[in-house]
Amino acid sequence: MDPDEILLDAEERMGKAADVYQHQLTGIRTGRASAGLVESVRVDLYGSPTPLKQCATISTPEPQQIAIRPYDASQINAVVKAIQASDLGLAPNSDGRMVRLNVPPLSTERRKQLVSRVNSLAEEAKVSIRNVRRDANKSADGLEKEIGEDEVKRVKDEVQELTKKFEGKVADAAKTKEEEVMED
Repeated sequence: MDPDEILLDAEERMGKAADVYQHQLTGIRTGRASAGLVESVRVDLYGSPTPLKQCATISTPEPQQIAIRPYDASQINAVVKAIQASDLGLAPNSDGRMVRLNVPPLSTERRKQLVSRVNSLAEEAKVSIRNVRRDANKSADGLEKEIGEDEVKRVKDEVQELTKKFEGKVADAAKTKEEEVMED
């Protein structure tokens, strides 16, 4: 691996870690309804767990309501069971064709729990980014005989800059989500 490959690989892997974190944030609810709250709920369809977004249309017709219309109406009971089994704390109402979820306002205690979840996910993402940094630095150290000490130091400095950049993105996303969760 040459220095440019090390940097490209590190940037790509750090970007993926930040993207995974962004995706995880969509599943954390705020005070208003969002399709992201239920998209990843697993529904047992024909014996295999399937994400809800692959087997139903999810919409938010009102700020405090989520509407779920399964593509196959016979699967409505499976969708209801999956929502009840999830840790969302939402009670599904079914009319035989669609499921409606009323999203109640969050209590202050629940908001604090969600903020701590946002922060723990952010810390996990930062640890992933730091692990990528460690791997990249190890790869750079392995090249020291070929490229020289100065070049290894330059690569490590650039890897550190990437680390700061992606940790900053994660921190910004966490701060934004925290503000969304805490607003009434």
